[in-house]
Amino acid sequence: MEDKQTAAPVLSVLLLLMVEYARSQRICIVPSGPVLVAENNTVDVEVVQIDTSPSPDLVLDLLVNPDELFYLNGNALMAKRGLDFEALSSPTLTVWVQCKTDNYTLSESVEVLVENVNDNPPNFDRTHYALDVNELSAVNSSVGSIEATDVDSEPLYYRLEPATDKYFRLENATSPKIVVRSVIDYDTIQKVTLVLHVQDMFNGSASNKPFFTSVATLTLNIRDVDNRPPWFQPCVRATLGLSKLCVSGGYKGRVNLTEKEEGPLVLEPGPVFAKDGDRNLSEQISYKILKGNEGNLFQMDEETGNITMTKVADVLGPISLTVIASQVQNRDQFAVAQVVFEVMKKSRSPPRFERERFDGFIYSNSVPESLVLRDRGSNRPFRLRARDDDFATGVNPDMKYEVQYSSYVNVTSDGFVILKRVVKTESFALQLRAVDTSTGEFGTAALSVQVIPAVALPSPASGGYRPGDMALLGLVMAALLLLCLIVIGFLLSRVLKGDGLGNICQCWPGPHSHAHRDSLQFTNDGFQTEGESKGRWAGMFPRGKVLPLGKRSSKTCSTCGSFSNHVQRTSPMSRRAQRELRNGSESGLMRPRRKEGQKSVWFKEIEVEIIPDTTVLEEEPQEGEEPEQEEEAVRDPKAPQRPESPSSDSTAEKSPE
Repeated sequence: MEDKQTAAPVLSVLLLLMVEYARSQRICIVPSGPVLVAENNTVDVEVVQIDTSPSPDLVLDLLVNPDELFYLNGNALMAKRGLDFEALSSPTLTVWVQCKTDNYTLSESVEVLVENVNDNPPNFDRTHYALDVNELSAVNSSVGSIEATDVDSEPLYYRLEPATDKYFRLENATSPKIVVRSVIDYDTIQKVTLVLHVQDMFNGSASNKPFFTSVATLTLNIRDVDNRPPWFQPCVRATLGLSKLCVSGGYKGRVNLTEKEEGPLVLEPGPVFAKDGDRNLSEQISYKILKGNEGNLFQMDEETGNITMTKVADVLGPISLTVIASQVQNRDQFAVAQVVFEVMKKSRSPPRFERERFDGFIYSNSVPESLVLRDRGSNRPFRLRARDDDFATGVNPDMKYEVQYSSYVNVTSDGFVILKRVVKTESFALQLRAVDTSTGEFGTAALSVQVIPAVALPSPASGGYRPGDMALLGLVMAALLLLCLIVIGFLLSRVLKGDGLGNICQCWPGPHSHAHRDSLQFTNDGFQTEGESKGRWAGMFPRGKVLPLGKRSSKTCSTCGSFSNHVQRTSPMSRRAQRELRNGSESGLMRPRRKEGQKSVWFKEIEVEIIPDTTVLEEEPQEGEEPEQEEEAVRDPKAPQRPESPSSDSTAEKSPE
């Protein structure tokens, strides 16, 4: 055991001595590790310098030269050409160098490691890619991956252009996977074109290092999917959330009572027809009547959708059919519509015009909304009239007039032809139609319109009136008339509810009053009715006249509250006094005649002179009695005199008040 422990240090010392001896025997020295050389170096570049100092007379030679890439220049190992990392089978090259002297030969190996440099761009397999995308693809689902390659084996970075595309995006910057961004609708878009960029350095434009890029074009073709039912035509498109609909208004037709029509029935707006809601698929459609065909009056062709009659209709009124259109390959895709037939009595004759051809005239300076004239010599408008012999009077209330083949005129519902734009030709022709909207029958006639020399037509700026202006004026006048009627009605209602013209009381002061007896007080007891006014004095007292007072009444005046001397309703009055009262215009008073039911009140300050009580007035004659001879009223000699009018008597007698 002790011998072994003593032998170990001895062996170690001997090994060190042998290594030192071997080193002393090396005649050339090469690097102990690999020599790093960047690829793509220029020709005749030095790889490594071999140390030949131990033996100045040393001769060097290459024993192993991979791909003949190296040569010796003195004691320097040189590269014949630029080394391409991607072209080498291995990035590490081992070169054997032989060091030879007269007495000794030694072989040494030199490891050359070629460094990879980013000198190649990334590449796509193709410059253009086409992908098919299902329109029902889910959001965030992948539709394909377009990957590029780079011989430099660097990480690659991708971007999509435009980056804000509505339907597609990249999964991330280092993944070329294309994913769905939003729901795709084939009716909205059928193809999307994008450009895919790749580069071998992230944000290479911000770096000083070299980088390379490459591009490829992507075309994503959207494929239509059977996701919509048939649509009856014509229809109105509508959107409900993400779903799209097309709503049909149904079909209408007419059949005659107790008559069977042969062949397909005519419908409006057209025959029953449905097409696949998926525009690019055009699946085959079949038709069928679901309900409403009581008695099997109609039948429907499954392929064409034409409806025919199997027997006569015996009841007036509408018949409503519900029809279905479904895909032959997928019955779950279907749609329904309504077909309404109006059963009516047969028309004996269609509408017809009086003549087959009419002539009309229009001035060359006529403005839009002008009427076509019937002759040259007058401004009478031309008017269409069509007769329908199915009506006793020949007038069909369902008649409608139409104009065809003309852009110059329109026809009103009353048959007047109105210009809708300025005429720039000498004449124009058009075809007119009178259509019975209830049966669809019509009659035709031709209208030839000649443009005659211009006349001075009133324009709106010069005060002329167009039909629209006249219509507006009529509306205004009607409104004013209605307002007047309302006011008149209001006034009449007030008159009928009133109390009539009040009594005018002549009030004497009471026995305890200190007022002068020669003064009169007049009060208005309110409105009096027309009946109460008969027999009273027909006016106010004329200024400065002496009025005879009749019999005095001891009744208390309801207005002044004292005993008064009223003129009774039957108090006599002389004709001369009546004449003086009726000649109130000389005293400045005019009292208009009241009509039946009318009320009026007049007030005016007058001077009255009191006549002595001895004055006697004649009483009015009773019915059936002869009037007594009038006596001359006693007058104040100081009162002014007025000549009598010869017609005063008759006027006073005949003028009621």
